[in-house]
Amino acid sequence: MDNIIIVLLPIATAVISGYVSYYFALRSKKSEAILKFKEEKYSNLIIALQGFVGSTSSSDRKRIFFEEQYKSWLYSSDEVVKAVNRLILLVQEGHGQAPNPIEGRKVVGDIILEMRKDLLGKTDLTYMDFRYTDVIDRKE
Repeated sequence: MDNIIIVLLPIATAVISGYVSYYFALRSKKSEAILKFKEEKYSNLIIALQGFVGSTSSSDRKRIFFEEQYKSWLYSSDEVVKAVNRLILLVQEGHGQAPNPIEGRKVVGDIILEMRKDLLGKTDLTYMDFRYTDVIDRKE
């Protein structure tokens, strides 16, 4: 009986440790793929967000943003969805007029922060740390 235990224990240990290693490797790979997917999608949302800001504001970019926003319901954290909804509410309340610049900056900054938190887990930044800079082409 002792000989059977001596033979089976290492085999059982190897099988169990192999399964545990496989499980955690698979889980890590899945998490990495999800993170990469979210990063790409959030990047698309941020670029389309330019449709609401400064001289890059345009109805085409807004349309693209709303298309991306609809898709984001499938992958965004609750906090990102709520932050985007605050932007939509601000735009709707403005009835096509430019929103208060301070409130607009806060809403856009909050969207970026919630995306960072979703991707990185936490951040010490605030909405004030997000800066948008218009790039103006000069035609000479």
